[in-house]
Amino acid sequence: MSGNIWGSKVSWLMRALKLKVPQPKSFSREIHTVTLIPGDGIGPEISSSVMKIFEAANAPIQWEQRNVTAIKGPGGRWMIPPEAKESMDKNKIGLKGPLKTPIAAGHPSMNLLLRKTFDLYANVRPCVSIEGYKTPYTDIVDGVVQSIKLITEEASRRIAEYAFEYARNNQRASVTAVHKANIMRMSDGLFLRKCREVAENFKDVKFTEMYLDTVCLNMVQDPSQFDVLVMPNLYGDILSDLCAGLIGGLGVTPSGNIGANGVAIFESVHGTAPDIAGKDMANPTALLLSAVMMLRHMGLHSHAKKIENACFDTIRSKKVLTKDLGGNSKCSEFTADICQRVLDMD
Repeated sequence: MSGNIWGSKVSWLMRALKLKVPQPKSFSREIHTVTLIPGDGIGPEISSSVMKIFEAANAPIQWEQRNVTAIKGPGGRWMIPPEAKESMDKNKIGLKGPLKTPIAAGHPSMNLLLRKTFDLYANVRPCVSIEGYKTPYTDIVDGVVQSIKLITEEASRRIAEYAFEYARNNQRASVTAVHKANIMRMSDGLFLRKCREVAENFKDVKFTEMYLDTVCLNMVQDPSQFDVLVMPNLYGDILSDLCAGLIGGLGVTPSGNIGANGVAIFESVHGTAPDIAGKDMANPTALLLSAVMMLRHMGLHSHAKKIENACFDTIRSKKVLTKDLGGNSKCSEFTADICQRVLDMD
């Protein structure tokens, strides 16, 4: 395994720990500038949808748009454009649409480059059923999965403490360490050992251990038995998409990357969908719900709740839905319906 450290489906409601788990930046009620990276493919369309809905909700956000295309810096190292980095360093908060990585261009995934640049080691991806959107399962509780790319003692402890803090601060009952330490004795064994050590300091949170294959089996049979899961990155990649599938796919799954130095980037984790780009067919739900997570991270809970309720009400009514949600409406029509519901709440 190689790479940097990130990925952990956890919360942003954390107090400072010995290992400097980042706390959310303190935000007032005045206007806040957020770096917006529209992205590629359908990215600009769904970003426009989010901006319209935020305007309807009178959310105290102003957008600073930046494009992200990898460039070569000193020594031939790939880096994001200086203006994008400066914007994020200044604003601390970002919202990002899907980014493509040109094939055979020689540079790494743009998403990974962003995570490495800002040390975005915690990835928050709640998985919860949406009323009105038919899936094989109903009433799926919020899910939290944590993943680590490079298994080290310090990183394992940091992510484990993050998971237990999330459970404690959000009234979650348990943390499950997902592993294959029976096979990967040194790497997964180190990770599991650190989880056990951290668990000793959180006696109020139940701690369990489970093999990855067993978790996959049980997740499909009864996902409600799980609460917070923490695991190495490869397993997190697998289970993240599995959990997203249980609630309807990546098109309705929000995501937030929380990193060091108070930086946080919220994103839609689906692809760029170039086949429908520019056709007013995109579903903005994932990016919108990621933006709702962003508002909560900033302490703007009333605006977050208003927008979230309007989105869920639109889906629940089943009258104006994009094709992937089971309807025939355009992205602009779906957006307009949410905007109207937001306005009706005032």
